[in-house]
Amino acid sequence: MPEAPALPTSNVEVLCELRQVDKEFPQGKGSPLQVLKDISLSIRPNEVVALLGPSGCGKSTILRILAGLTAPTRGEVLYHSAPLSGLNPGIGFVFQSFALYPWMTVTQNVEAVLRAKGLSPDEVATRCHRAVQMVGLSGFEDAYPRELSGGMKQRVGMARAFSLDPEMLFMDEPFSQVDALTAESLRAEVLDLWGSENRNPTSIVMVSHDIKEVVFMADRIVLLDASPGRVRTVLENGLSRPRDYRSPELLQLVDKLHDLITGMEMPDQAAPQKGATFEPLPAAGASEIMGLLEYLDSRGGQEDVFKIASDTGQEFGRLMAVVNAAELLDLVDTPKRMVVQTAPGQRLVRAASDLRQSLWRDQLLKLRLFQVVFESLDRQEKHRLDRDFVLETIALNLPSEDYERTFQTFVNWGRFGELFAYDEASEAITLP
Repeated sequence: MPEAPALPTSNVEVLCELRQVDKEFPQGKGSPLQVLKDISLSIRPNEVVALLGPSGCGKSTILRILAGLTAPTRGEVLYHSAPLSGLNPGIGFVFQSFALYPWMTVTQNVEAVLRAKGLSPDEVATRCHRAVQMVGLSGFEDAYPRELSGGMKQRVGMARAFSLDPEMLFMDEPFSQVDALTAESLRAEVLDLWGSENRNPTSIVMVSHDIKEVVFMADRIVLLDASPGRVRTVLENGLSRPRDYRSPELLQLVDKLHDLITGMEMPDQAAPQKGATFEPLPAAGASEIMGLLEYLDSRGGQEDVFKIASDTGQEFGRLMAVVNAAELLDLVDTPKRMVVQTAPGQRLVRAASDLRQSLWRDQLLKLRLFQVVFESLDRQEKHRLDRDFVLETIALNLPSEDYERTFQTFVNWGRFGELFAYDEASEAITLP
């Protein structure tokens, strides 16, 4: 087994650094869930570092600890050789899910992060204009997110990050939500901006599942093991820039990484927990599920699924997600082509609004993910958990699922039944 990288020596300039960092999350009444163990990693000037590994290995958690968004359980986090306290002042962050305010225009979305830094109105306007031009959004300043393609939404996220003039750019799977051609274009543009002389960011740290993307972009590739996340090895990528996706040298390194990740040394799936089955959550909103129950109740409690699609005008695949979600919650059964309301479903849809929440909570707590989070909340002195705890629980136990989408469904269902509260600003889950 290759050794983990040694700590940097004192004569090597380092922007930020993790030293022997562990991260644990409380988990119900059992032992804490250890997500990271003994992580030592340094970020140097003028490099692109990529974190690559199986689902549940803690890649996003490492990024968040470096950013100061999450504190380690043990170990040190340093920024320019000094202990990091609070948010890392030298970073801009680009998220996977765009994280835009839907009620704000492109300009307003960028200006929001600048005003939060307390800049003057003139400086906010200047920086915003420059950042929007940098990412190719001139002419779309007054557009709302709903009017933009996925690639353009991610450009807004990039503009917000670049507007801060960050020393380092952190990117958490930034191109996974856009089509392949758009992703290829965005990667090249990020590298062009990074490669410009005398301009921030000087370094980039990125999380990715895409091996070819990592080889195309990174100077150093950090390979991680899972359960708990550990640094397995660090590969130096000496390919000259600009790189060609089709070059034999690039494809050879892609094959090498692929063999490492899919081989026995680095399984792509966390070990299942004994005696506990986590159910995938279909991507359906609580209001959609209630709408299905109300439709069925008005038709004697059952209906043919194709008739439901015809009556409601819903796309069939979308309807099936709602039906599957209702069935997971034991609110309907699906014999052959029929969707039939169950007794719990009938009680829920006919109950008064305040009782509906109680009945909905009862159904949620039959699902393992909700059980684990609720028990963990109950155990905490302040009845508070970070968003990361749920994300890592999903990634470890449902490695094939989209953990961000699953988290959104989890929050939607939990809020509907007032099982917990979630604050987007602090990313904290609390008991109501």
